Formats: sequence, C-alpha cells, structure tokens
Amino acid sequence: MGTALRALAAILPDQRGFLFPWAPVCLACGIGFYFALRVEPPVAALWLAALSGAALVGLGLRANAVAGPLLIAAGLVAAGLALAGARSHTVAGPLLDFRYYGPIQGRVVGIDRSASDAVRLTLDWVVLDRMAPADTPARVRVALHGQQGYADPAPGATVILTGHLSAPGGAAEPGGFDFRRHAWFLRLGAVGYTRTPVLLLEPPQGGQWVFRARMWLSERVKRTLPGETGAFAAAVMTGDRSGMGQATLDQLRDTNLAHLIAISGLHMGLLAGTVFAALRLGLLLIPAVRLTWPVKKLAAAGALLAAAGYLALSGGNVATERAFVMAAVALLAVMLDRRALSLRAVALAALIILSLRPEALLGPGFQMSFAATTALVAVFEALSRADGLQRAPRWLRPVLSLVISSAVAGAATAPIAMAHFNQVAHYGLLANLVSVPVMGAVVVPMAVLSAVLLPLGLDWIALWIMGLGLDWILAVAHHVAQWDGAVGAVVAPGPAVLPLIAAAGLIAAIWRGRGRAAAALPLAVAAGLWMSAERPALLVAEDGGLVGILTPEGRALSRDRGSGFVAGIWLENDGQGGDQAGAAARWPGQNADRIARASLGGVEIVHLQGKRAAAAFAGCTPGAIVVATVDLPAMTGCTVFDPKTLRATGAVAFWDNKGALRFDSVTARSGQRLWHGAGPAPLRLAKAQ
Repeated sequence: MGTALRALAAILPDQRGFLFPWAPVCLACGIGFYFALRVEPPVAALWLAALSGAALVGLGLRANAVAGPLLIAAGLVAAGLALAGARSHTVAGPLLDFRYYGPIQGRVVGIDRSASDAVRLTLDWVVLDRMAPADTPARVRVALHGQQGYADPAPGATVILTGHLSAPGGAAEPGGFDFRRHAWFLRLGAVGYTRTPVLLLEPPQGGQWVFRARMWLSERVKRTLPGETGAFAAAVMTGDRSGMGQATLDQLRDTNLAHLIAISGLHMGLLAGTVFAALRLGLLLIPAVRLTWPVKKLAAAGALLAAAGYLALSGGNVATERAFVMAAVALLAVMLDRRALSLRAVALAALIILSLRPEALLGPGFQMSFAATTALVAVFEALSRADGLQRAPRWLRPVLSLVISSAVAGAATAPIAMAHFNQVAHYGLLANLVSVPVMGAVVVPMAVLSAVLLPLGLDWIALWIMGLGLDWILAVAHHVAQWDGAVGAVVAPGPAVLPLIAAAGLIAAIWRGRGRAAAALPLAVAAGLWMSAERPALLVAEDGGLVGILTPEGRALSRDRGSGFVAGIWLENDGQGGDQAGAAARWPGQNADRIARASLGGVEIVHLQGKRAAAAFAGCTPGAIVVATVDLPAMTGCTVFDPKTLRATGAVAFWDNKGALRFDSVTARSGQRLWHGAGPAPLRLAKAQ
C-alpha cells in the first residue's frame, strides 16, 4: 500500500489541471456497478451510498494533492451508484404480468415505427378491461398491423383499440440486450400489437402542445417533400422517423450514415453554428451594434435559444438532450470567454447527462457520442499544439479537417457500433466524406431558413433546396450499400470488451505524459478477448418458439418462419448475418410435422412447435433436451423447457464445455432487479454479538 501511495504521489502532480475529465468516468463506474448487480440493493443502501459519496467528496476537497483526488474519485463512484438507484425507483411503475387481450384505451403520446416497419403508438392514461388503475401500466406501446381505419392518430387524442399486450420481453439470449430494462426507463409497462382498426374516442383536449406542433410540422414537411425525401426531412427537423421505410433505414445503417437521421451532436452543432454565424454576421453589419454591443456573446445567446427550441421540437429524447447539453456548454463557454471545445466542456456535459439519466450510460448513443467528441477534441488539441493544420495550404485546411474529423470519429465509434450492432460498414468513411459536407452546407441551413420562412408561407423554397441535399445523401446510401463487401458481420464481444476499450481510449485522450502508452494494455486485452469470443452451442428463445444450434457452417434454426426478431439477433450476434430461411436450411436433423430433431454432442435436441406436435410426441430419450411452445406434462430422464419453465428462466443457452453442455439463462445473468418485477432487497444488518 505504501509503495502504491508513493507512486501516486509521484504521478498525480503531473496531472494537476487535467483531473476534472476523470470525474464523469468515476461517476460512470458507480452507475455501471449498480447495473451490474444481480440483486436490487435496498433503499437504505442507496441512501448510505449517497451520504458517503457526499462525505468523501467533501473530505477530498480539503485533503492534500494525493489523497484529495482519490477521495473525490471514491465519492463520485458512490454517488453514481446512488444516482442510478434513485433513477430506477423514480421511473417505477406497474408491469403487466400476464398476456392480455381486450380493449386498450389511452392518450397518444408517441408515434414511431418498429423494426418490422409497423407504425407504433405509445399511450398513457391507459385503461384496460377489468384491471384496477393501481395495477395498470402507466404507458403501453402498441404496433399497428392490418388495415387501419384511423390511420393517422392525432397527438394527444384518446383512442381505443382491441389488442394483445404482455410484459416487455427480456434479452434474446443470456448476456444480450435487455429490452425489459430499456422499457423500464421509458416507463413502458406493456407492449403489444393490434390487427384491428384504431378508433378515435376523443380528439385532443389540450396539452401535448409541443408534441402536436412537432407532428404538425412533420406532416407539413412530408406534404411539401413527398416520399422518402420528405420522411428524411421530417426526421431531421422534428425527430419523427415514423414515415421512413425500413429499406431506407437499412441502407443508411449499412453505409454508416444512420447518424444523419438521429437528432444528435451533428445536427445540434450544425444548427447552433448556423444560427450563431448568421446572428453574428447580421449584427456586425449594423455599425452602431458592431462598435458598442458584445456581438459574439449575443450571437451565442441566440444560438442557445435556437438549440433549446430545437430540443423541444424534436421530442427531447435522450440523444437530443445529450446533444443540447454539449452545445449549451460550448455556447455558455463562449458567453463566459472560455474555450468552447475542451475536454473540460465534454466532461461537464457528461456529468450533467449522467446525473439526469444514468441509464444513458448503457446505450450506444451516449457511448458513441462521447467517444467521438472526446477523440475529436483530443486530436484537434494535439494538432493545435503542434500547428499541424497550419502547415497545410489555406485552401486544403477545410478538406483536411473534414477527413481527419471523419476518420477520428469513425475510428472512435467503430468498436462501439460493432459491439452493439454486430456489423461494420466498410465504406462508411467514404460515404460520410461525401455526405456530411452536404448535411452541413445545405440540409441544416435550409432547415433553419425554412423555419424562418414558415410564418410567411414561403418555407417550401428552403425545403425544396433541402430536398436536393437529402436526395444526394439517399443516393449515396443506396449506391454504396450495393457495393460488394459493403457490410461485414462481427461476432458479439464478451461483457468485458467494451469497458476495456473505453479505458484504453480514456487513458489515451485524457492522461498527460508518457503514461498514455499504458492504453495499449487494455486495448490488447480487449482485442484478444473479442477475437477469442465463443458463442453458445444451443440457444432457446424465451417463449420456446425457436431453437438454434451452432454447426460448423453457422447457426442452424429449427424454424424458417416465426420468432424472426429473435432469429435476427442470434444470427447477428454469431457474426454470420444471413436470413432465417437460410439458417433453417442448415438444421442438422429431421424437421417434419412441426417436430425438429437434432443431435448436439451426443445429446438429442427436440423442438415441439404447437399443440399437435406436443400431442404427437411419444416421449424423450434419456438425457434429451425438449423445447416446446406449449406446457408439457412431467417427464423423467430429460430436460424440458416449456413456457412454464421458460417464464422462470427466460431465454436459455448451453455452452460447449469440453464435450459437456454448460447451462446458462437470462434470469441467472440478470438477477432480481426492479425491471424484472423484483422489489429491492431488504437491508440485512448483522446482529450484535
């Protein structure tokens, strides 16, 4: 311990003045620790963490140069744990614990589109048949299938429909993305679908003004610019992506251009920069103002107001809130005569966002945004100190800045995108180089101009020019996505890979001095773990509707249709891609009469699909694994996964452990947490001896 303290005493003085960017890192460690717990901590433990965090930070502020940073770091870790727990309890609400079919009534508070290209409604003020208000979910989300008589539900309208609801599903496999946790923080207590028309019960009665204005503007834009161009423009201006087709979204993802439709740092920065430049230029043209007023600060204030308006109009999702906070920090720095872009500003934005929405840490949006911003600030600060860009000809500097920023942002976000989405866009850098300038020079300025011209009814002029820029971006996405090898599949990494990559990036970007070379160690470990990542030999869906066996040719599926969402996730995580029908053709055994049989390491695997298959099943062989979509009677000598069993285990995986199969389940991985219907653990105190 003494040696470690002496080493810290020698290192920390060199980092003086550069320690603040580590504050959100420590806060994030506490948040990550909370979400990694398998048992919900008691409320008293959260209060203890909050109080001890405050005490440690207070002591650290008074301590010496060595103990002070360590105490503050420990206090921030404790505070992160407390913040995440408090947020989880704040958004708590009833979860539907059974399959519901019947009338669903509620107020429309959200409209978007599902992965299957169906329009979805998010409803609050929910009323369900024969359910007490205290047990009714605060919000539900319903996908609209079939013919819809009321095709365009108005924001704020009260609607009624007949549909199916159930609790949000868990992870598709152990260790996978937990949609139930994601839905918890969206306050969704149930999700489902309807195949019957949605009926208007009451028109909007007031309230939801911002949402209604947002959807009104979206419809106006789509009437002016029909087709995918108008839907793209509506997404950029209002965040409404419900009009965009799945094929267009896939092409944008395959070319690494999907970030252009999400209102994030790029859009907020371009809008704030456009407004700032226009206001500053306009004020400078007035001699009396130019000589007497603080033009730069006034322009920054105007840009901040415009950014706030954009945040409200766009729906205020997590990505947009994050972008607004970062833009606001930069603009306030201008108003206070501070550097607009620095690692301190990025750290302050991260602290604000993590304090307000700790769950954002787990999302790819937060991770990719701050990875790109941190890397860009660090690289351009280094170039500025070395006068790197100043040595190039003046006409070449903007081109070099674009190439460097695209390359740095792409390199910083690529591992995160690969880990979350299991694919890499090989031509993404090229697509961004020819699309981002159009976004900055044409699309966003015309979006701002259209808002200025809207009261005069002349917004169509700016929208027409904006449409030309969007047509170019869509054409780039369409053509580049068709190139051979445009998309590569990537196997899902283990849970330690992304934290190790983040640690390497943070050391390289924030640390000062020769210690930066230490970033190579966690990066090398992460690369080794990722390259050696193994996939389960057997996967079972949480409803028993699909079974997947890993063969030398890739994942083989027991069905060619049904459970398509789960099938897609499994194939993506395997790093092989492809479609469900192709994977079903690889099934290594018999598959007839809705009974799929196969052998895995000498163990018979049987998948019974439906009541008839279960009734025709003669019995299992010793040691067999039987999966069924309906409850089965008790069987001896084999392992059965029917709906009753799977409700307790969630999705199941078996790993090949030197010829033997090792069992794993979603429930075992995720534990007893609030979003799985478990209450907080009681506080256990040791008895006095």
